[in-house]
Order: sequence, then structure tokens, then C-alpha cells
Amino acid sequence: METYDLITRNAEEVVTDEEVRELADEPDGTRAYVGYEPSGVLHLGHLLTANKLIDLQEAGMEVVVLLADVHAYLNGKGSFEEIRETAEQMKAQFVAYGLDEDNTEFVYGSEFQLDEEYTLDLHELELATTLNRAQRAMAEIQGGETAKVSHVVYPLMQTLDIEYLDLDLAVGGLDQRKVHMLAREELPELGYDVRPALHTPIVADLTSGEGKMSSSEGVTISMEDSTEELEEKVNSAFCPPTRDPEGDLENPVLELFEYHVFPRFDEIVVERPEEYGGDLTYEDYETLAADLESGDLHPADAKGTLATYLDELIAPGREKLREIRD
Repeated sequence: METYDLITRNAEEVVTDEEVRELADEPDGTRAYVGYEPSGVLHLGHLLTANKLIDLQEAGMEVVVLLADVHAYLNGKGSFEEIRETAEQMKAQFVAYGLDEDNTEFVYGSEFQLDEEYTLDLHELELATTLNRAQRAMAEIQGGETAKVSHVVYPLMQTLDIEYLDLDLAVGGLDQRKVHMLAREELPELGYDVRPALHTPIVADLTSGEGKMSSSEGVTISMEDSTEELEEKVNSAFCPPTRDPEGDLENPVLELFEYHVFPRFDEIVVERPEEYGGDLTYEDYETLAADLESGDLHPADAKGTLATYLDELIAPGREKLREIRD
């Protein structure tokens, strides 16, 4: 796969294409990052961006994972001691999942976000950014919570993180888009360079195909799930025999194949008894999706296969969690 194609694989949006192509021409030594609020247990939302980080490492880029302890504190996620404990669990799970530890720099926000220079730049952004603009940047991340002053400081810090981590590329889910656009607007005002961004898709709710999969609402899959729990969740998933359900619905089973399974496996085998046609082997997502639509692949077989491969992906992280907690 060409370097540009690997960097942008499964990206919902590239900002901008020209800037990312320049990075793809000479990726060695360039730095990309994702920031995560420490939450202890990785779920499929975390792993979607982790898949992209693995792609970027394969392309030759260095990866920075920001364990955003100050952000988590501002978001009311506990004391710094509690947040650090959950952050260390996340770090261990990321490495177990497949990030190359030798080529991944894990950084705590508190290592630089409390320094004087950073704080003064933050105050400069506070002076330059309207309250409405900061609230818009945070809205999709904040959800339905009542806005607090800390919520509007949060995206300003994310803007500065891109500069202070000495990055060449920012990566995040599509819900981070407004934050990255704010950074592109405001960083030049402080004399800093604009960086490109990649945005990964938002996977639909597993049981309904609506909205987005969420660890706080509905059903999600995490590294805490046993094999049996994972199978139960996948078997209850919404999976019509089409990649384009009516209205605003999505097919989450196909999305999980596309964004989680095919990037990590060279081929997918659907095991079936000979009386039902025997095994099916797929080397790409499009063929599997086409077979589901044509009826050659039954939704039940698709779900069973998805559960098997997702379980293989999260099993090392599950085991690491058990080691940490025992």
C-alpha cells in the first residue's frame, strides 16, 4: 500500500489533503498524536484511533499518545492520583493492543501544561477566542452536560497541545473536528504553524445503527468484556443485509469489519458447515460487504465471524487488565 493511502486509510476527513501528501512524501521522523482522557478501560472508540496510529507507525511516523490528565481533571474525572492510575492502565492496554512501544511516546499533559510558557499562551488564547467559539469547539465532546468554565478552557488547551508536543499531524475522531479547526485558526495568531489533521469515523450504536457507539450510553465493546460477553453483544447487533440502511441508520457490523478487523488481518475466514456452502475467505472489506448485500453471506455468519476476530484483537488487552487488577 502506498504511504499516502496507508496514512489516510479509513479516514473520514483529511485536513488538508495537500498538507498530508507532503507528510507522506517524507514520513520518517514526523510526529502524529492522539489525546485521550484517561478512563481506565479501552473500548472500540479508543481502538478506532489506535488502529490509525498503528497505520501511521507502519508508514514510518513517530506516534505520541497524550494521556490527558489535566483535561480529565477539568472534566471532573477525579483527583490527579486517581486519573494517573487509570492512565497507566490505558497505556498498558494500548501496547498490548499493538502499538509499537519503542516507537510510541506516552506523555502526561501535566508534564508541560502547567509550565509558565504554556499558561501564558493559554491566556493569550483566552483573550483571542470568544466564549461562543470555544463552546462550539467543545460541544460535541461535552455532550449534554451543563457548560462550565473548565469546558471552554479544554479546547484551548487541545489547541496548544499540538504546538507544545512538537507535532506534524493531529489525529482524532470526527467529534474532534471543531477543536482542530480552532487550532488551525488560532495557532498562527500566536506565531505557530498550522498542522494538518486526520479524522476517523464515528461508529454507529451497536444495537440500533443510530447515532454513535458510546461507553456511557447504549452498548459498547471494551477490553473488560469476556469472550462470552463480546459474542452476546455482537450477536444482538443491528445488521440488515445492506451497507446502506434506510434513513440515517448505519450497519455497525459492517463498520466494525471495515474499521477494526480488515486493517489488522490479511484475510478473514467465515467458517460454515459444508451443507451451508462451506467456508468463505475475504481479503478485503468490499467483497464481504457485497456478499452480505447479495445474500451470499448471512448476517448471523457475519456476526459470528466479527465476534471471533474482535475477540482476538482485544484478548491481549483483556489479559493485561487482569494482570494489573490481580
